[in-house]
Amino acid sequence: MPLNLDEKKALVAEVAEVAAGAHSAVAAEYIGLTSAEMADLRAKARAGGVYMRVVKNTLAKRALEGTDYECMADALVGPLILAFSQEDPGAAARVIKDYSKEHEKLVVKALSISGKLLAANELDRLASMPTKEQAISMLMSVMQAPVTKLARTLNEVPGKLVRTVAAVRDQKQSAA
Repeated sequence: MPLNLDEKKALVAEVAEVAAGAHSAVAAEYIGLTSAEMADLRAKARAGGVYMRVVKNTLAKRALEGTDYECMADALVGPLILAFSQEDPGAAARVIKDYSKEHEKLVVKALSISGKLLAANELDRLASMPTKEQAISMLMSVMQAPVTKLARTLNEVPGKLVRTVAAVRDQKQSAA
């Protein structure tokens, strides 16, 4: 059933609002996927913090105007599903990549991060970006390394003294 003008305006406003706050976007062609497979993909997207929507290309182009993802406008050709990462930059790419492994009919057409259009073959690079928790963990391990090394170095001084005294004791006992 076609949308009336008010519904189209609401849809454009909704997608524009999501795009304005998104970290990255992926446009994928879904020709050949069944409705059950699409429902499964949407469920996985919701679980991964990804906003996913099938939008007519003309409405999608209007919604992306004035956002970082305006660069994707030329790539919006054919039946596409738009996925926006809302929690971390690689979330949408991970969901699409994982799902396209099982379903070859899901083909990435365009992806963008922070206003920069990436080639479709760079999906793996975007999907491999760490989540916020992983990035914080890596940062903390880098910050903790010098302190840990200092503690080991300071602990080595009394340890070396104890080993030296023990060696002298063992030497005197064997001589006696």
